[in-house]
Amino acid sequence: MTAALIEARALGKSFGPTPVLREVNLSVEAGRGAAVIGANGAGKSTLIRLLAGLSAPSAGGALLFGEPARALAPPLRRRVGLLSHQSFLYPNLTARENLEFYAALYGVDGARAAVAQWLERVALGGAADARVRGFSRGMEQRLALARALLARPDVLMLDEPFAALDADGAALAAALLREAIGRGCAVLASAHSAGAMEELGFAVFTLNRGKLVRPQASAVRQSPPRPSLARQFS
Repeated sequence: MTAALIEARALGKSFGPTPVLREVNLSVEAGRGAAVIGANGAGKSTLIRLLAGLSAPSAGGALLFGEPARALAPPLRRRVGLLSHQSFLYPNLTARENLEFYAALYGVDGARAAVAQWLERVALGGAADARVRGFSRGMEQRLALARALLARPDVLMLDEPFAALDADGAALAAALLREAIGRGCAVLASAHSAGAMEELGFAVFTLNRGKLVRPQASAVRQSPPRPSLARQFS
């Protein structure tokens, strides 16, 4: 059986007395995609942050490559691509300078050529030397996608990847996600609706009152709850 690259085990998160996520179990293997949908405030972004290791769970475990996400070693961390509501781009740097910075950070081979290639792939070749502070929201989102994919990650987590994109931008993003899945990347994305994710062949889950509802047919295997892990990973 193929090991999961992204996994939630009885994962929970509370802010004060208010539970946002409760007993979430999810497993995403290499070459698979899962999407979590729900209304604003349902906990989608919180789940992404937990699984990316940016926030500590209140209960249960968030794992990447079988290791606790919060304690991931740098060599494994470099294999993770993240797109969140924050672009993690520097507004006073140009598009090219931003990608060159991240290429150096992630140790990308042939960084200059890779950066030039990615700028063209996200249709920003003509804006390569423009400062990001002057970009539209859609341009910034495309550059953030390039940043997340630049190092060819094995795990990709995307918080609303189609946000702010026009039809051409959304088609471009969808093509990049298909390519990532095709080369064996494990992808977890959040979205407001299921349509675009189903077209990509993602298994779609719904967050409702902090619980993850399992789809009828899934390309992603749900893990059974393991209550004992709440103490191990909390």
